[in-house]
Amino acid sequence: MSSPRFTGFPDEALVFYEGLEADNSRTYWTGHRSEYETHVRAPMLALTEELTAEFGTPKLFRPYRDVRFSHDKTPYKTHQGAVLHRDGAGLGSLYVQVSADGLLVSGGCWRLQPDQVERYRRAVADDVQGPRLEREVTRLREAGFLIDGDQLVRAPRGHAMDHPRIGLLRHRSLYASQVWEPAEWLQERAALERVRGAWRQYAALNQWLDDNVGATTAAPDRRR
Repeated sequence: MSSPRFTGFPDEALVFYEGLEADNSRTYWTGHRSEYETHVRAPMLALTEELTAEFGTPKLFRPYRDVRFSHDKTPYKTHQGAVLHRDGAGLGSLYVQVSADGLLVSGGCWRLQPDQVERYRRAVADDVQGPRLEREVTRLREAGFLIDGDQLVRAPRGHAMDHPRIGLLRHRSLYASQVWEPAEWLQERAALERVRGAWRQYAALNQWLDDNVGATTAAPDRRR
C-alpha cells in the first residue's frame, strides 16, 4: 500500500503547537494527541516519504524531550523534526521542522566528534579544500541561507586569528538553514517544493563534508 500523498501542513498543526507552548503538560498532550497524529505526524511522514528517493532514508524524531540533564523539565517538544540521510553517504544530513513559528530546513552537520573536528579543520586550512568550502558558504549566504554551528570564541590551537578562513576554522559543527514564517503555501504541496529546493542547495556543502570529514573513527563507548 502506497503512502498518503503530501498535501501540506494544515493550520491545525500550528494551532496544536501554539496550544502546547501555552500548556506543555501531559493533560494537554493526552487531550490533543489525535490532533498531533493527524495534523503533524502524518503530514511529516508523507512529506519525507515523497523525498526519500532523492535525499535518503527519513527518521522522524520523537515528540518527547529528554529532560534528564536539562533545567527545563517541560516534557514535550514544541516542534516536529525529521532528518534524512542517504544510505552509504558520509557526514552531511538534511533536516526539516514544523512548529508554530512555521517551517525550518537545514543541511550540514550538527555535531562533530573530536576526530571529525580535527579533519574538518585540516581541510579548512588546506589551500585547495578550504577555499572550496569558503566559496560554498559564501554562495549559500548570498542565496539567503543562515550559516551556523557550534564555534570557539578564540582561534583553535595551531591557528592564528588572522588566518584568512578563521571564521570557518572556529566551527566545531557547520550547517546552513532557512526559516519560513507561517503562510498559506505551508498548507499546500508548495511546502514540499520549498523543502526540495532548499535541500538541493545544500548538496555541495554536504558533499564537501562527506569528502573531507567523513564518519567518526572514535570507539562507540566514547561517543555521545
